Amino acid sequence: MRILIVARYKNNFPTHIMPFVVEQGEAIRALGNDVDYFLVEGNGLMAYFKSKKPLLKKIEEFQPDIIHAHYGLSGITAVLQRKVPVVTTFHNGETLGFKQNFLSSLFSLKASHVIYVAKHIRDKSYFKPKHNYSIIPCGVNLEECIITDYKEARNELGFEDGKKYILFGGAFANLRKNYPLLEEGIRVLGRNDVEVREMKGLNRSQISKLLSACDLFALPSKSEGSPQALKEAMACNCPIIATDIADIKHLLGDLQGHFICSFEPKIFAESLQLSLEFNGRTQGRTRIEELGLDNSQVAQKLIAIYEQVCQKK
Repeated sequence: MRILIVARYKNNFPTHIMPFVVEQGEAIRALGNDVDYFLVEGNGLMAYFKSKKPLLKKIEEFQPDIIHAHYGLSGITAVLQRKVPVVTTFHNGETLGFKQNFLSSLFSLKASHVIYVAKHIRDKSYFKPKHNYSIIPCGVNLEECIITDYKEARNELGFEDGKKYILFGGAFANLRKNYPLLEEGIRVLGRNDVEVREMKGLNRSQISKLLSACDLFALPSKSEGSPQALKEAMACNCPIIATDIADIKHLLGDLQGHFICSFEPKIFAESLQLSLEFNGRTQGRTRIEELGLDNSQVAQKLIAIYEQVCQKK
């Protein structure tokens, strides 16, 4: 099968595509399919409409059996053409503002199948198909989420003995990730033995090593789709503290070392104290496998959808 993936051009990534989109595409390729990419370039919402002509040219060159658009706005570009059936995946960002939600969800009705990475994203969409939709979170590449022995990883990174290290699930400056809540929780506890690292500008190998060495992964976000960073922390068996949003409670399950926290600083601090006292590793990787969230497992589900869509063409 020939799959053309449509996504937004991103300056801040080596491939110019969101990493989890590339990883999903390559997992599909690894199962014996031809995969290529078309990137929407330009500023503002009009860029998605102006990309119809170059997309048609790409279709003529690649001759795909199906188009898979990532994010609802890219889905607009994809469905403007009617030569090839379209699957659109919603990741959350497209539902956070009125214009993008209205347009993304309206044009998604023209797709042959719509995927939401979590149920709350479908719930927030203004328009939604009654049929031909699925809830499928993006997976993680377990082969690249390499677990290193805790003590070995700490030695390699030069971590101090007797100190607690937290990996924050994003950039400190990203307001949606809500670093101030973690900062306030540490202040309330009066902990001077805690150091927080940010997940910014790191490759997969560096992230895995940090997750193996850190005592805790923290994601006190205000909004998420189905957070990839949290799944990577699970895949490295790192203890986790996270707010009860999106599909996080479902992902974490009831495993020891996974803590759901409140947005209220004092209550958050109590959960933070418990999580810092856990002193162990989790079974998060097993949970990821049980949920079917290894990239290869997700790829198989997507291929089944592609085949179903193509049969109805």
